[in-house]
Amino acid sequence: MISVENLKVEFGVKPLFEDASFVINDKDRIALVGKNGAGKSTMLKILCGQQRPTAGTVAIPNEATIGYLPQVMKLSDDTTVIEETRKAFADRTRQKERLDSMEREMGERTDYESDEYMALVERFTHEHERYMMMGGENYEAAIERTLTGLGFLRTDFDRPTSEFSGGWRMRIELAKILLQSPDVLLLDEPTNHLDIESIQWLEQFLAQSAKAVVLVSHDRAFINNVTNRTLEISCGRVIDYKVNYDKYVVLRAERREQQLRAYENQQKEIADMKAFIERFRYQATKAVQVQQKIKQLEKIVPIEIDEVDNSALRLKFPPCLRSGDYPVICDEVGKTYGSHTVFSHANLTIKRGEKVAFVGRNGEGKTTLVKCIMGEIPYDGSLKIGHNVQIGYFAQNQAQLLDENLTVFQTIDNVARGEIRLRINDILGAFMFGGEESEKKVKVLSGGERSRLAMIRLLLEPVNFLILDEPTNHLDMTSKDVLKEAIRAFDGTAIIVSHDRDFLDGLVDKVYEFAGGKVREYIGGIYDWIERGDSPQQNTQNIRNTQSNQESHTHIDSTKGATSYAERKEQQKKLRKAEKAVKECEERITKMEARIKELDTLLCKPEHAADMVLITEYTDIKRKLDEENNNWMQLSERLEELHF
Repeated sequence: MISVENLKVEFGVKPLFEDASFVINDKDRIALVGKNGAGKSTMLKILCGQQRPTAGTVAIPNEATIGYLPQVMKLSDDTTVIEETRKAFADRTRQKERLDSMEREMGERTDYESDEYMALVERFTHEHERYMMMGGENYEAAIERTLTGLGFLRTDFDRPTSEFSGGWRMRIELAKILLQSPDVLLLDEPTNHLDIESIQWLEQFLAQSAKAVVLVSHDRAFINNVTNRTLEISCGRVIDYKVNYDKYVVLRAERREQQLRAYENQQKEIADMKAFIERFRYQATKAVQVQQKIKQLEKIVPIEIDEVDNSALRLKFPPCLRSGDYPVICDEVGKTYGSHTVFSHANLTIKRGEKVAFVGRNGEGKTTLVKCIMGEIPYDGSLKIGHNVQIGYFAQNQAQLLDENLTVFQTIDNVARGEIRLRINDILGAFMFGGEESEKKVKVLSGGERSRLAMIRLLLEPVNFLILDEPTNHLDMTSKDVLKEAIRAFDGTAIIVSHDRDFLDGLVDKVYEFAGGKVREYIGGIYDWIERGDSPQQNTQNIRNTQSNQESHTHIDSTKGATSYAERKEQQKKLRKAEKAVKECEERITKMEARIKELDTLLCKPEHAADMVLITEYTDIKRKLDEENNNWMQLSERLEELHF
């Protein structure tokens, strides 16, 4: 499909990447991964022809079509939703116009026996067959399926696109690209503006309908569900892993261990050469050997080690006052703007220490209720904030409140207290502000960088109630892991507004769903909410079908939810136990293999060749190693069964 050979891109002294070679085949589902700035978005632009490489070739068959969704694009505001989406079928519309023109000409002409007329009939027949093979005029149904799948209501179809936010207009662009059914789909952060239901629909679409896919995403659940191959850009190289993201993480860790061992051996070799040169530099009898060592030293290519993974960094919130037992109580809370009701009769009680998720389609009122809790907007009903509640609030606009004249480091240093100040550089590194990035002034940071900085600042403030509105936007997977562990270990209470399933999994124990003007409570984690028989998809479809006649009410058996939650907790406990057993087994195997290697070296020496003590130990360890390998196989199979 697409063949890439010896690709090189330079923006400065050091290439962004070089010698990149790989092939994208039909039905490939590829995750393009790497740290921020590694060149993922650049690679997508090169693949679609928007940017030229410094060197190398990208070979694309003439008949192949490519659909590209960038993170940011120019959006049209002069049509309705349905009219804009129909532009995906512009070629088919032009084809229909040609058919209509030929049909009119055939009806007007009377030279039925002429060669020109017969040629016209043949051309019309061929064009019409091609038109019907492409689906004819059935694209209206495909448009409706795609728009509703991406979260639009049928009542939205005839609304001007100018009435929608940038995120919703990006959904229209995504719909147009999907409807064109290109041979290769290039998607750069496609889930940034989607809710959970729309993300699940997109996953299903890509699995069933797409041809080849290359995507960049920080949504771990999404790329695991979609991809079967991982291309990593690291240290200026592109490494191809024929596995999905989770398996890639394991293989990458093994690769880095190998790199470390090779690097240590190389450093020892370099040190030995330098020592030899220094020792014999001025001895005439060793001049030839010294020169040989110098030449060997010059030819050594330094081994590079993949970027350090800071996911092991542990970040703990500073001590804070204990809040009252119920930080938030909402009684019949509602919010309207003129004749539009965002939600009504919302009743919820959040206990101290609970971590809860607000989920639902964009525009259903999640952020609106957060603003009511913060006291930023008026509301109907009763909303009580508990005793001693200290709120730490993160929203995208929080980034605008940072002091633009401070550096990144100063911004964090000003709020850090105690021992945490010794780890500021580690924390900044985990959130992609390592090295020289920490000395940048806030005023030169992008919007995404400012959001990350505002998040770090919040993590170091002594609060007992966190409200985080889309906290994972602009964070890579390592940063999200650090944030998730910090919230999990947080003693206080937290409300998290998010569509990131992997981030919410294992973090929240209660879910509030916002849909059709109602707020419903579900006991359990995010996957308990998704996997219920009364699924969000069904709820939303019911809402769409009855919206003109108001809502139909949906009730959930909370006992069933609690049972499902308990079962999931037990499953997680078994999983952790199995993972620990596999890890301990692997550690024993590693020690045995290391000892066997040592014994091999000793037994190769003449003085130990007949040493019965060493031979007996060697035989005994080999036997135990075989047993341990069999044990590892059984434990691994058990772990795999628990995963499924």
